[in-house]
Amino acid sequence: MPESLDLHGMTREKAREAFIEFYNGSVLGSTGRAVRFEVVHGYGSSGVGGVLRSWLRGFLDRHSTYLEYQSGEHIDGNQGHTFVTAMKLLPSAGEDLAEGICAYCDTPRAQSKIIGKFRRHGEAEVLRLIKLLEKQKRLKPLARGTVRLYLATLLA
Repeated sequence: MPESLDLHGMTREKAREAFIEFYNGSVLGSTGRAVRFEVVHGYGSSGVGGVLRSWLRGFLDRHSTYLEYQSGEHIDGNQGHTFVTAMKLLPSAGEDLAEGICAYCDTPRAQSKIIGKFRRHGEAEVLRLIKLLEKQKRLKPLARGTVRLYLATLLA
C-alpha cells in the first residue's frame, strides 16, 4: 500500500500547503524514481463531491506536467481518495502564485484586479509578489490615466 496523506478537516489553503510539502518530500526521498501515494480527502457531505476533493483534482489537473493521478472511483470505487504518482518537484506556493499572477497579466491588469483575482492568498502577499515580479522585470508597470496596470513580460 502506498504512503498516505489525510486532508480531512483542513481548509483549502492548509490542504494546499500540506499537499505540496508531502508531495515534494516524497519526490526528494525517492532517489530519482516516480513515487505513488494516496491522498485521502473524503467525498463530502453534499452528495456531489466535497470542497477538498474538487480542489485537489483541479490542482492536480493544473499540474499535470509534474505528476499523474487516478481517482479512487476508477481504482476501487471509493470517491474519497485519489492516488498520485509524483514525478518531479512542484513549485512552492509562492512560486505558483507568482506564475499565476504572470499568467493573469497576459493582458494589462489593474493592481486592484490582480488583488481581487488572488484574494485568497491575502492582499499583502499579492502586493509583495507584484513588487517582486516588477523588480525581476517579469511584470511591466503601465500607466493609463491614474490607474496603474501590469503586463507580463516575455521573461515571465
